[in-house]
Amino acid sequence: MTDPSDLSVTLVDGYVDEPAHFGVPPYISTYPRYTAGGLVDAGVSPENVTYHTIDELREDRGKWRDVEDADLLVYIGGMTVPGKYVGGTPAEPEEVKKLAWVSRGTSLMGGPVKFGVGEENAGAQEMERKDLDYDFVAKGDIEAAAYDLVESGLEGFGNRMRDNREIDRWSRKGAFVIEQHPNHPDYLICEMETSRGCAYRCSFCTEPLYGDPAFRSAESVVSEVSNLADRGARHFRLGRQADILAFGGDGEAPNPDALKALYGGIREAVPDLGTLHLDNMNPVTITEYPEKSREGIRIIAEHNTAGDTAAFGLESADPVVQEENNLLVSAAECLEAVRIVNEEGGFRPEENRLPKLLPGINLVHGLMGERPETYEHNKRFLKEVYNEGLMVRRINIRQVMAFAGTEMAETGADIAREHKEQFKPYKREIRAEIDNPMLKRVAPAGTVLEDVQMEYHEEGTTFGRQLGTYSLLIGVPGEYELGTAMDVAIVDHGYRSVTAVPYPLDINGATMNELTAVPGIGKSTAGDIVVGRPYESAREAGEKAGVDLSRFA
Repeated sequence: MTDPSDLSVTLVDGYVDEPAHFGVPPYISTYPRYTAGGLVDAGVSPENVTYHTIDELREDRGKWRDVEDADLLVYIGGMTVPGKYVGGTPAEPEEVKKLAWVSRGTSLMGGPVKFGVGEENAGAQEMERKDLDYDFVAKGDIEAAAYDLVESGLEGFGNRMRDNREIDRWSRKGAFVIEQHPNHPDYLICEMETSRGCAYRCSFCTEPLYGDPAFRSAESVVSEVSNLADRGARHFRLGRQADILAFGGDGEAPNPDALKALYGGIREAVPDLGTLHLDNMNPVTITEYPEKSREGIRIIAEHNTAGDTAAFGLESADPVVQEENNLLVSAAECLEAVRIVNEEGGFRPEENRLPKLLPGINLVHGLMGERPETYEHNKRFLKEVYNEGLMVRRINIRQVMAFAGTEMAETGADIAREHKEQFKPYKREIRAEIDNPMLKRVAPAGTVLEDVQMEYHEEGTTFGRQLGTYSLLIGVPGEYELGTAMDVAIVDHGYRSVTAVPYPLDINGATMNELTAVPGIGKSTAGDIVVGRPYESAREAGEKAGVDLSRFA
């Protein structure tokens, strides 16, 4: 048997699940960290563990040598939510195959990929699992498989799920791997698991396949955050749970004391915290336990960072679809949950900043019972939200992915494919009639976005984002140095992106493109401002031009 300490291991991160969805900036999920920890716990030397993202392999062919030469290749990937990606594109099936072909050692694949692999990263697909020529496929947890495989001398493993005690060990021993991420330390968000499994059984969801809710303790999560902070991490997302409000409870009722221990502990462990966001919050919890939910939401909004989003799984506002797919809340109940989050978390820490915590709405199409009226029910619900003056941070509209083990496996993606032509104009309508005016409400002109990381250039504009959940894509006129960060102020709105100028705007140094991006300033006025330089203040320039520039300077 080979001494484990002599093994060389290459971990390839194909970007898993939905953290990259909707352009969440560069992140590292729990999977590679726990897998690295499992390998080290089994005897592999940390110095022999190499980590690469799939984007690194795309950009640097020389790094494929690490894939080729490793004694053990571990591919971690798979997605359960389709979407458009910015700043990290999940591995395509052909790339996953290539990894196995190139590897000369033992190859292991796992992660959400165990639920299935489609022909492309998109919705409206059948998701059969294809083994793609790997020596081993982890049908349980990839981190447990990696540990057991090394323990067996690379002979095999029994598919199993890891437990919370193993997480405690492996999260500590695998924290080192974040230092190998290309965006470490300044532009990297660490995904944190607080629990997994779900008490409910919606027809399409893979979360129940993990079993009943299994919560980690607040102390365990805070300890992991502290270990990552020791390695330079300052940005965190509590994203691996079905419902953050149920943390530390029975899977259904909120436990405000546990939330206070979790959030307060994280704040204490990382005094210079940069980002603390979450993902899922179940609206049924809010409607069933409104007072305890209000208390929990207040605790979250007290400790998090601004711009946070609590994703609500409404899935469909059509009562027929709700009934056939075991969906949890009606449109009226979800509307009440939106009200409560707005009331408790929708405040702005400063007048010109994003709200602290807002709901997001998830809508899934192609579910059992879907009919033409379904689209009208959904549009009616979203218009009610908007017309009532409420705010939602984003609306996620997608087509179902049918995974084995879920009820939707029987129906597959047939309904989604049948309705695809209706789906496209419906989605465009919502983007134009709801998303754009809603974004103006959530982030009006003059809203300041801090520490925007510049990511790429396109047609004379530099695009960037903040770290966080569902962060806005921000276009700044001009070409700024990539990899740098700046504060910006919003001047205009798209459907789910914004145009901004540097903040505070240097009125004596601003370019014509920056000036004309400001509301109320055309080319003629911008020319007058340039001719009249220098100014003692933006107020003086604005008064001469007849435009209020105070919001941007």
